[in-house]
Amino acid sequence: MQNMMTVKDASVWASKLLGKNVTPSNITYLIQYGRIPKIENNGALLVNKRDLERYYNANHGTKEKLWKKQLGNDLNWKLSFSEYKESETTKHVHRLHPYKGKFIPQLVEYFLDQHTDDFKHKAIFKAGSIVLDPFCGSGTTLVQASELNLHAIGVDISAFNSFISNAKVGQYDIHHISKLSDEITRALIEFQRTRNNIAFEVNLLERLKIFNTQFFPSPDFRHKVRNKQIDEKIYGQQKSEEFLKTYTDLVRKYNISLKQNRSESFLDVWFLQVVRDEINFVFNQVQSVENQATKKMLALILSRTMRSCRATTHADLGTLKEPTTVAYYCKKHGKICKPLFSILSWWERYTKDTIKRIQQFDRLRTNTFQTCLVGNSRTIDIVNELENKNPNFGKLTGKNKIDGIFSSPPYVGLIDYHEQHAYAYDLLGFERNDNLEIGPLCKGQGIEARKAYIEGISDVLKNCKKSFKQNYDVLLVANDKYGLYPQIAELAQMKIVNEYKRPVLNRVEKDRSAYAEIIFHMKEK
Repeated sequence: MQNMMTVKDASVWASKLLGKNVTPSNITYLIQYGRIPKIENNGALLVNKRDLERYYNANHGTKEKLWKKQLGNDLNWKLSFSEYKESETTKHVHRLHPYKGKFIPQLVEYFLDQHTDDFKHKAIFKAGSIVLDPFCGSGTTLVQASELNLHAIGVDISAFNSFISNAKVGQYDIHHISKLSDEITRALIEFQRTRNNIAFEVNLLERLKIFNTQFFPSPDFRHKVRNKQIDEKIYGQQKSEEFLKTYTDLVRKYNISLKQNRSESFLDVWFLQVVRDEINFVFNQVQSVENQATKKMLALILSRTMRSCRATTHADLGTLKEPTTVAYYCKKHGKICKPLFSILSWWERYTKDTIKRIQQFDRLRTNTFQTCLVGNSRTIDIVNELENKNPNFGKLTGKNKIDGIFSSPPYVGLIDYHEQHAYAYDLLGFERNDNLEIGPLCKGQGIEARKAYIEGISDVLKNCKKSFKQNYDVLLVANDKYGLYPQIAELAQMKIVNEYKRPVLNRVEKDRSAYAEIIFHMKEK
């Protein structure tokens, strides 16, 4: 048994090899997904050191060199934050709700805090500074400002984005949220007793377990796929078709309603009827809550739950393609999976997770102001709107002025920011302003789209300058593959004084190829 290690020993060995923390769960993941062979001895799970060494040599040792070769030697690897685990880049309230296109908190903290290093030669902001994010998104800048004893103002054209941001920095009666979420959970369980979907799903899961154990044994199946012993696409399609009769028989036996009668809205198209019924039930329960802070947080939990319960494959949760109403081969999990027939498990999971995350943030937040305004950053009167929403913060901002910006503007033709949360707009009734988005996916990346983008971003900067103090600092995070930001700075009567080029390792998209973005540091021209 030479070179054999337990999973725990393998994690210790890998941590020393890579110079960062590798957990037993990381090793188990490699086995489960067929990256390294599974070895068992008398019931014990073992790892061959040589297999692990080959994997890391092939996938980790040369990444920095390879990326610099593709993206340029000016790539600042320190700003990759590769030493942080996912649990750290999605810490506390940063993961209260999914959001495409957000930056990690460590990047924000690097530029907002007062440390200096070989790249950041002086602190840009100080305790008590007022920071603006005119493309607030899900509120990462606001949250990190609170941690760092800074005031922060957000502006976003999307009412739901503003809702997420303000929910993250809000203050809550945790006991009240816990009490009411438990009451709603019990009510949902009672509601389910009148339905067949739970018994149906239990039976379906039993059949799937037997079928997947026989035809998709883990991790052997994945290992064979990686070694090209099995054609995954053909085999997966064959087996999903083979399981379809079992699935159809169960749907008929339990009289399960799949497609809805209407197809007018996102909610009509992307949720099975049995799931839609539960969503409506919980929504009505949330609507009856009198405490507004608790009501808003429970609504956010329901929105997060809904996103996980859309009728789509696991692989397409990030970018929807076609509604799924039948069992299917799941490339992500390497077996036959199914759509969801109840929201209960996600609702319970997210209520507990949310309460834990709010408590974690409460221990870190400072006694400072953070607010996100709904508005068009090209035209909004920031101080006036702030005074209407939070008079004390508005008065402070009017007196001290804004010190600068830290923000990640939308990229040209990449995301439709309203559409990514269409389910929440449908249910919660927020007004949509899709036509006011800058650089939406629906407008593409052509010449006209780029011209409109340059005009839009520069108009935002010119408008925000009205509320700035002298010697302000603007930091914008962008993948400027079309070279638009020098023109944007010129139109805004600013100059680019520094550029920090960083590799982006923690992307949620399926495309994990070498990718970089630049943090543009601008000042008055």
